[in-house]
Amino acid sequence: MIYALLNQKGGVGKTTLSINIAAELTRLKRKVLLIDADPQGSALAWSNCRDEPSFTVVGMAKPTLHKEIDLLSGDYDDVIIDGPPRIAELAKSIILASDIVVIPLLPSPLDVWAAAETVDLIREAQVYRDDLKCCLVVNRKIANTAIGRDVRKALKELEVPVLKSDVGQRVAFPESMATGSTVLSGWNSKGAKEINKLVSELRRIK
Repeated sequence: MIYALLNQKGGVGKTTLSINIAAELTRLKRKVLLIDADPQGSALAWSNCRDEPSFTVVGMAKPTLHKEIDLLSGDYDDVIIDGPPRIAELAKSIILASDIVVIPLLPSPLDVWAAAETVDLIREAQVYRDDLKCCLVVNRKIANTAIGRDVRKALKELEVPVLKSDVGQRVAFPESMATGSTVLSGWNSKGAKEINKLVSELRRIK
């Protein structure tokens, strides 16, 4: 399965989620490839400071990704693509290369509006790929806040499935990333459980 994490807005946690999702799939005995398709190269930088590599990370921020994905993905059970913000041509290629596009967003009105731009790109691609799936995931949710509760109501306007598995605002995510690790490595059991649930829900999408 090829999962792309994509949003035209930056700062929504695409790279952090991509890495943690890849780590969880690896824990489940899947052979995983993470493609860093963001010219900023944050996932590659993270991989360079890992002590014990458990999955492969490669860089390919090219608008021909959808034409080359088969050459890269043949030996893997799952591929995760970490997409860039604000590069429409590259985003379109990533969408065409994917089976499921996951749109992370923060629980804020600005993020809901930005997610709509990505949804529009996906709907354009679905004209050619009617089997292409997409979903939204609420990231960095702050518990017991009105905006955290209300974001799902706002997202209904996009008419795109919203995963039930929210990911909370937890310091363990940036702390683990800084050391080339993930929340699955014992940094925070709540964060690990959130990633477990998120991946389980993603794998049920057909």
